[in-house]
Amino acid sequence: MYSLLVADDHPLFRDALKTVISGGLAGSQLAEAESLADAMTWVEKNAELDLLLLDLSLPDAEGLEGLTRLREAFPWLPVAIISAHQERQLVLDAITLGAVGYIPKSTPREALLAALTQILEGQLYLPPDVMRRPAPRALSPLPTANTATNSERLARLTEKQLAVLGCMAKGMSNKHIARELLIAETTVKTHVSAILRKLNATSRVHAIVIAGEEDLRFYRANRAH
Repeated sequence: MYSLLVADDHPLFRDALKTVISGGLAGSQLAEAESLADAMTWVEKNAELDLLLLDLSLPDAEGLEGLTRLREAFPWLPVAIISAHQERQLVLDAITLGAVGYIPKSTPREALLAALTQILEGQLYLPPDVMRRPAPRALSPLPTANTATNSERLARLTEKQLAVLGCMAKGMSNKHIARELLIAETTVKTHVSAILRKLNATSRVHAIVIAGEEDLRFYRANRAH
């Protein structure tokens, strides 16, 4: 059903991932590459690829360098990060660079399959446990034009819109947000549209990145008073 490629230099992890995919995504095939160079060569010969799963610790590409090179060479190719690193800012940086998802290697089997399915259906996936962590804040932050702008934009949101944005920042889909907030999915879509407009965000990902740079709890607390 789907054609996937994993770029990871650990054979045991590739084998485990292949077992999960073959058992949970019927008819799907997983090709393997142990370096970024091998992955790029494979992609050049297989334009029908649906998703590339990229580790951040390859022998020939460290950190987000591999993602940057893949996005430059194959802008049409969906790339999701699958990594042992779980820093919140790293997740946001990967999404900003164009990743369609970020899956920690510690993700349980069923959650991993759900994440892959969500990505293959065209939705963004963010790890909820990581995104629930508060954004790190400097002890003495220096005001910048960008920070001020983000703060002003977030201040425009209603309490319900802030709640929806908070769920978005945790990687929830519209359906999950509706369940979490006990509202209709159509209402969630209306809130998301309003959020994008008020934040002047070009996409859902852009809105999530803006939220990731601020502490939404501060704004929600202010709304409560």
